[in-house]
Amino acid sequence: MNRTINSLSSLAIALALTGGSAAAQTPVRIGVMSDMTGPYADFSGPGSLEAVKMAVEDFRAANKTIPVDVVSADPQNKPDNAATIARRWFDTEGVDLIIDVPTSGVALAVAGIAKEKNKVMIATTAGTSDITGKACTPNTLHWVWDTWSNSHGTAEAVVKSGGKSWYFLTADYTFGTTMEREASDVVKANGGTILGSARHPLNTTDFSSFLLQAQNSKAQIIGLANGGTDTINAIKTAGEFGLVAGGQKMVGLIVFINDIHALGLKSSNGLQLITAFYWDINDKTRTFGERFAKRMNGKIPSMSQAGSYSATLAYLNAVAKSGSAKDGAAVVSAMRAAGTFDDPLFGKTSIRTDGRVIHDMYLVEVKKPEESKKPYDYYKVISVIPGEKAFRPLSDGACSLAK
Repeated sequence: MNRTINSLSSLAIALALTGGSAAAQTPVRIGVMSDMTGPYADFSGPGSLEAVKMAVEDFRAANKTIPVDVVSADPQNKPDNAATIARRWFDTEGVDLIIDVPTSGVALAVAGIAKEKNKVMIATTAGTSDITGKACTPNTLHWVWDTWSNSHGTAEAVVKSGGKSWYFLTADYTFGTTMEREASDVVKANGGTILGSARHPLNTTDFSSFLLQAQNSKAQIIGLANGGTDTINAIKTAGEFGLVAGGQKMVGLIVFINDIHALGLKSSNGLQLITAFYWDINDKTRTFGERFAKRMNGKIPSMSQAGSYSATLAYLNAVAKSGSAKDGAAVVSAMRAAGTFDDPLFGKTSIRTDGRVIHDMYLVEVKKPEESKKPYDYYKVISVIPGEKAFRPLSDGACSLAK
């Protein structure tokens, strides 16, 4: 298995700066566990690793006496592989934090081991809301988005902006059907109606028949309860069929800016989606986005990659305040104790008892080609969803820590 170890601070330099002993300079070690070459690599993977390196560099600029190392590994999106890597990292390689974690199954496997070993896991890519629900632990944080935020937040925002009638294209497995069910509940609770749904197999290449059903439904909103290549293929086919040109709106329940880049604005314009981060929101996000792009061959950061930067920086600041990274639960407690803070990329941010990181989310619409004025100028913000409404209420999550 390929594994990259990137020492971002030299022990010798640290000793020279501090006059300390080798024993006193055990580095904080961060493990980036991500999909480096597979279907999720574009919006996590190497970009998440680079974002973590950027955070470490920024932290070290202000904390020269604390050495930090970064290691990385690809579990190939398999929970068993992830568990093996996590145990090796924690038991023999001195890893204190595992970050990114590419899928829900991987995240749940690693979270249990982090608790067992009293280390820390921060999910910035995995989506299941169980991470802060029935599977919550004192050692786990969920930083960017989750299935609840994107099904509830998207549906409520779209209905309130006038999208009352819905038809779903749904991946026919647990992730898709759960997203459809949760979004449908919100649509109906806010006065909207569900005109039907079409279930499709995972990795469908031909969406023609499904989109014809959606088109014939006359629904204002076509909700995409799928992800990855299924979402991309559905949007491409919808463009060919002229659904958006005909007045219907496509709404993706989980779409990354990398997907929009792959699709192009001609195919994806008019699509509405929820995102936790957009590089062109303000001066801070633009500065980060441009800096990241210079290091990533022009690619702009996804919300997961931005989350990896912010979470790493917050974690390291908590380590500096608590004095050690070795007691994972204590570091997470210190992060919660920070209260509401001004995150450089996500704005006003706080961390709840269940490990859910609270920040605003954005309902955005993909621009038409002629509306885009520069590279990656893809979104116009329709509305801001306040953090306290963007995520599941603490009392509804069944997290044992919240009792």
